[in-house]
Amino acid sequence: MTNLTLAQSYLFKATKRLKILPVLLEEDYSDVVRETQEIVELAQKAMLRQVGIDPPKWHDVGKILLENAELFLEEISTTLPELARISKRLRKERELAFHGDVDFIPTEEYTREDALQTMEEASLVVEVARKLIKPEF
Repeated sequence: MTNLTLAQSYLFKATKRLKILPVLLEEDYSDVVRETQEIVELAQKAMLRQVGIDPPKWHDVGKILLENAELFLEEISTTLPELARISKRLRKERELAFHGDVDFIPTEEYTREDALQTMEEASLVVEVARKLIKPEF
């Protein structure tokens, strides 16, 4: 892997992480939720970098995608509201899925359906990012 742009690198990392989700699915649903949030974050930050925006260091960049919809092809810009919704929802789950709380035990609270939903959402975000960023891997 040489001369990759940062956008391509982020997309590469997101794509690699998608491959580990089936293993996590058999072990711990909360780990799937946490990992899918990171996949979505990487893919969306890759999209921003591809159009010349240096993404902030926070986890939910969906609003920034929406604010800059004019920088994307129509095929991609029409998906941005859904991508922003996914990012916002998973951002809320990020800490709970990892740390839990006194009344929220992650390994007990998340279901297989929760995990499958987040896997589907992460796959969608990566698919859209691939339309924008031509991978070099």
